[in-house]
Amino acid sequence: MSQSIVNSTSKQSYTAEEIQAWLVSNISEMLGVAADEIDIREPLDSYGLDSAQGMVLASRAEKLLGCKLSLILLWHYPTIEALSQRLAEDFADSNSETFEF
Repeated sequence: MSQSIVNSTSKQSYTAEEIQAWLVSNISEMLGVAADEIDIREPLDSYGLDSAQGMVLASRAEKLLGCKLSLILLWHYPTIEALSQRLAEDFADSNSETFEF
């Protein structure tokens, strides 16, 4: 099942801004916080994002991006701004189906 997602979206490219908007929307929905109250430069844990929610967020992002994400990325890039930049760079440069640090 995930293989078909990878194949269908692997040629799609996303900018850091598009990934940021997607992350803000999903985090807003997940945490019950208004999207305009989320600062992309604040650590995600400042909004109460826990590890279980991080796993859900990573799973949703995998479906969007069509690749496997390492949860370690959430720790190394703890803000929406930093994470979306890294994902956009890796996505553009990577032939791999897994983003890792």
